[in-house]
Amino acid sequence: MASTARATRLAPTPSGALHLGNARTFLVNWAMARRAGWRIVLRLEDLDHERVRPGAHAATIAELAAIGLDWDGAPEIQSADLAHYRAALSALAAKGLVFACTRSRREIRLAASAPHQDDGETRYDPSLRPPEPWPRAIASWPENHRLRLDPAPEMVVDGWSGRHEFDPGLECGDLVVWTRLDVPAYQLAVVVDDARQGVTDVVRGDDLLASAARQQVIARHLGLPHADWWHLPLLDGTDGKRLAKRNGAHGLGELLAAGATKERIAGWCAWSLGLLGEARPVAPAALVELVEPSALARGVLRERAARRVVTDADLAWIRGERATIPDPGAPASNASTSAPGASVDGA
Repeated sequence: MASTARATRLAPTPSGALHLGNARTFLVNWAMARRAGWRIVLRLEDLDHERVRPGAHAATIAELAAIGLDWDGAPEIQSADLAHYRAALSALAAKGLVFACTRSRREIRLAASAPHQDDGETRYDPSLRPPEPWPRAIASWPENHRLRLDPAPEMVVDGWSGRHEFDPGLECGDLVVWTRLDVPAYQLAVVVDDARQGVTDVVRGDDLLASAARQQVIARHLGLPHADWWHLPLLDGTDGKRLAKRNGAHGLGELLAAGATKERIAGWCAWSLGLLGEARPVAPAALVELVEPSALARGVLRERAARRVVTDADLAWIRGERATIPDPGAPASNASTSAPGASVDGA
């Protein structure tokens, strides 16, 4: 059911090094898109400009190309034009939905009814809001502005894992949508960009599943469509924590410099999701055949039950230092052990 009317986006943040988990998500996203005929937008999400190092944009693009990815059209740079985001914030203000926030983090934390799980997020309680009515125009741009989020259930339907109910008003409370750096916050920016760039399918890590609910609320307030969601389980390190940009050994640049090839990275990613019966090098283009929807869904659901841990043996195999990966606890794959053109000699 290929359709050129559908589109997805690769959306790296050039504020730090990409890692193996990013590579797997991007490769799966890219292969799904090429299989289904979706247009691919490359969007560099660089609004956190204080953390973007010189040369980071080019380095990020080079690493994506090094693992075999391509996209349609020139890269979109978020920081290049803020007018779309300003218009969106003004539209929210005109509806009386946003207010300027001068509260300190400590004040918000002390007033919070509960923390937001394990990521350090603190709920902004309604008692902290300024008196209403709120101004219907933005008086000062370089200031935190929050969107009113009253408690209400929000259903998110994920293409792999089905229905999930969230309540952003209870989980995070009033949400920052504009920052003191005079740039939009992540949640507002991606809603505006996805709608403006025609993105219909978002493939990303499942740490952002709750964000889908918040983005749906923002999109609804703005009268914009939201994408269909596909959330891929994250990878853990041997320390039990999810891979992050701080994990040097898992860094994509470090792996490539140490001997990893795009074929080994693609093969490991396919094997880790059960799309191959054993880890072996495959051409990135072969993933287009390997991401058969039912096989991919089985792999994703299996990993939701037990997250994949990236071991030293995995990393050694990716670098070309091992012939096989010992994995006695891995479940048997239901997927075919081969695909047309999948094998790559060497590497």
